[in-house]
Formats: sequence, structure tokens, C-alpha cells
Amino acid sequence: MKDLSEEAEEMLEPVEETAFLEEEESPSPGIPAEGNIPLCMRSFINSMFPVLLVDKELRILFTNRACANLFTNYCTLVGNYFTDIFGKALGIEAMKEMLLHIRTGKQGYSWKGFVKTKRRDAGSLETKLYLFPALLNKEEPEQFIILFDDVTEENKKILQSIYASLLEASKLKDNDTGKHIMRVNYYSSRLARELYNKPGYEEVDRDFIEDIGFLASMHDVGKIGTPDDILNKEGPLEEWEWTIMKEHTKNGAFILSTYPNPMARDIALNHHERWDGTGYPFQLEGTMIPLAARIVTIADVYDALRMKRTYKPAYDHLTAVRKMAEWRGKHFDPHLFDVFYAIHEEFNRIFEENKDPPL
Repeated sequence: MKDLSEEAEEMLEPVEETAFLEEEESPSPGIPAEGNIPLCMRSFINSMFPVLLVDKELRILFTNRACANLFTNYCTLVGNYFTDIFGKALGIEAMKEMLLHIRTGKQGYSWKGFVKTKRRDAGSLETKLYLFPALLNKEEPEQFIILFDDVTEENKKILQSIYASLLEASKLKDNDTGKHIMRVNYYSSRLARELYNKPGYEEVDRDFIEDIGFLASMHDVGKIGTPDDILNKEGPLEEWEWTIMKEHTKNGAFILSTYPNPMARDIALNHHERWDGTGYPFQLEGTMIPLAARIVTIADVYDALRMKRTYKPAYDHLTAVRKMAEWRGKHFDPHLFDVFYAIHEEFNRIFEENKDPPL
């Protein structure tokens, strides 16, 4: 007789590709006619809670409307195995635990878990799930109900609110305005959207675009650890002061190391690296620099050129773009710069619509 580990591993091996949708493909909900709805599911048909019915082999027999709508951009449910669709995301240990509860009756044949579903063109969907017998009066259930709780937005808001507070704290240390920070977000998101359909940028999906639209603002959070007299000094820095200033990249990476998305750390650590390897802190060059950091570099430099500093005047849009063109292939990824150049008027629009108030 197979143990639960073997059974779980077997369930994860034969993934039916037809369960997963190609981009822009839409599934039929698979909701049966009223007379064919299983008795145990009739009270769920119009429920706001996404629910599906599986047999003891975990083949999906039925979904209510809420469940069909929840996963409409991700997968076809009815007729496929739950493990084919969600097994890889759950992982082997969670699968073993779920099977233990189903096969042995542990905790009343019920189980709860968490699954993250993702498609490039639809973003991530995070759900808690609760499994329990469809009929409570049977000793060994033959069917199970799985109820989903969509916590995507809830989790996102909690995480962002925590780091937004950190961002507000960093503003107290830096002369850069909140408008600058938001503009860098907008520029980065706009540039990422432009990359979405370009070959060679498969990592730029809906999640990437949304994430960089928030995390770009965290690029200088490490300045929390930079002494005020260096951070706010008027005029050029001494060499020893500049050495301390450069540490903000490493400090930022350390602060953001607990953020679940590595993009946060990548941006903070690498947004001062340069394509030709002359940047800091590690003199990375070319594609060794994470894509998100290369995007934020363009966004941050453009906005810095547009702003008045103690050591320079504010440049108009075309002057800023011309200066940046001189750094193509040196400071900036040349292909990314070309994409920026094709939409540079969009950057000007963002700047004009989000200007700092006059002093």
C-alpha cells in the first residue's frame, strides 16, 4: 500500500496542461443546469463564497458561480483534478497533510491551507482554502467541499501599509519630496508596462508592473541610516562622506530583506549600479544588474535632473533627455534607454501632472 508521500508525489507528476489557460483564453464556467446540481451544493450556488466540489480522488465535480468567476482568468476547473491545478502551488508537504486528513479522518476529514495562483497576464491570486466533507452523516466521505477565501487585496494592503510607514519615516531624513518618490513609482510602472509585450522581457508580468509601481519608491529607504550632516550637506561631499553616502544601498537592502518580494531588495541595493560596471556598491555590469533596478535607475535619474539641487539647476524635459542620451550604454541599459526614449513624453506628462508645489 502506498504511503501518503508516494501518493502526493504521484498526484503532482501528471499535470494536465489543458487545465491551465493560455493567455486571453476564457474558460466556460462549468456550472450545470439547476436540476443537475448536487444536493449538497444547492445552498452554495448563489453564495458569495467561492466553492467547489471534489470526489475522494480530488477530481473537481462542480463549482458555484463565485468560484468560476474567481478563477475565470486562471484555469478551467470542472473535470480536472484539484491537484493538477493547485498541487504545485500547494507543495508536497501541504499535499501530504491534506491527504492525511482526507484518508484518515483526522480533524473530521477537514483541512485548511493557502494557495497562490498566478498567470502572466492576470497577476497573482492568493486564497485561503478550507476542505470539509460534503455530507457530514457519512463515516467515510466520498465527496468534499472546498471553500476559497480570496485574501489577495487584504494581504497586499497590510504589506504595503507596513512599508509605507517605513517610507514616511525615511522622508524625515531626506530632502527629496514625497512627490519625487511618487513620480519615480509612476515612471517605473510606465516603463515596465512598455516592456510587457516586448520579446526578452518575460519576467515583466502583471505582478511585476504592479510591484515596481510601489517598490520603486523604496529605492532610497536606506538613507534612514545616513547621518543628517552628510545627507543634507550643501555643496559637494568629501571623499569620506561619499563613502558613507554610498552605504545607503546596502542599508536599504538590509531593511527590505524581510519583504517577501525580492524586487524590493534588488532595487534598494542596485539602483546606483551602472550598465558599464562603474556604479556602486558592487560594480555590477550589464544584465548582472536586476531588471527592476535598471528600470528604477532611469526613472530616478530623469526625475533628479528635472529637480533643482544645491549643486545644479532644474533642467527642462528635453535637456534632461539629451543629457541622459549621453549616458546610454554607460549609465543605462541601452535597450531600456531606447524604450524610455520612445515614450519620453510620457515621463514629461507624469512630471508636469505631479509637480512639487512652489516654495
